Amino acid sequence: MRAKKAAVLVVDPVNGAGLFHYLEAFFENGIPFRTFAVAETPQVTTNSGVALRLDDTVSRLAGREEEYDALVFACGDAMPKFAENADKPFNREMLRIMKRFAEQGKPMIGHCAAALLYDNLGIARGRRVALHPFLKTVVRECIPTDDKAVVDGNFYTAQTENTLSELMPRVLQALK
Repeated sequence: MRAKKAAVLVVDPVNGAGLFHYLEAFFENGIPFRTFAVAETPQVTTNSGVALRLDDTVSRLAGREEEYDALVFACGDAMPKFAENADKPFNREMLRIMKRFAEQGKPMIGHCAAALLYDNLGIARGRRVALHPFLKTVVRECIPTDDKAVVDGNFYTAQTENTLSELMPRVLQALK
C-alpha cells in the first residue's frame, strides 16, 4: 500500500515553523508531498524573512486535485491581510481547491486560521476544530474548542504551529 500524497498550500509570508513541521514530518515518514505557493510565483518568504522557492503555484494545482490524497494549509502572516486580498486570483483559487478537496472527503489539514477558512467556505459545518484562540469568536458553523489539536472526520486542525506536535501523529497515521 502506498503512502498518500499531500498537496501543501503555502501562503506568503508563511509561518516557517509550521510549514517546516509538516514538511519534515512528511519527509521523515515517507509521505510524498508537493508545495504550492498561494501567490503569483513559486517564490515566497517566511514570516522571519527567509526566501523559499516552492514546487509550483496554487494555480497549477487547479484541475489536478485527483493527483493528491490530502490538502495541507500552512498558515502565516499573510492571513491577517487576507480580507484585503481575497479577490486576488491566487486566493480565489486556493478557496476553490479547498472546497474541492473537502467535497471529495479528503483529509483537510491545517493550523491557526485554517479552520476559519474552512468555516467561511461552509465545508466544516458542525465539525469540532482547533484554531488560534483569537479566532474562536468569529467562526460561525464550526465548533471551536480549546483543544490544542482536533480531528473530526476528515478535518485535522491545530491551534497554532506550537501545537502541531499534538496533531502530527494522527496526520501521519492517516497518510501512511
